[in-house]
Amino acid sequence: MTQNVYFYLIVAALTLYAIRALPMTLIRKDIKSPFLRSFLYYVPYVTLAVMTFPAILHATGSPYSAWAGFIAALGIAYVDGNLFRVAIGACAMVYVVELFL
Repeated sequence: MTQNVYFYLIVAALTLYAIRALPMTLIRKDIKSPFLRSFLYYVPYVTLAVMTFPAILHATGSPYSAWAGFIAALGIAYVDGNLFRVAIGACAMVYVVELFL
């Protein structure tokens, strides 16, 4: 069991090192392609969204309250954009839906 853990840690470390070190060593010039620059700009946001979305759907007692909170958060974020209000609104919506389930 411990050998597997060390193997996984080494593979993860090498992967992270390759992801961070290879672009610095291989790409020396500025990237001039607008498409590639736009793609690289949005990679962190998409990665965060992909990691967060499944957690949103499994964080509550039922999928109905999770979807209600998610839709409320989207609506509040579209109208207001204040992160604190979005979080409070989503939590309140989940609480209200969970009360009735």
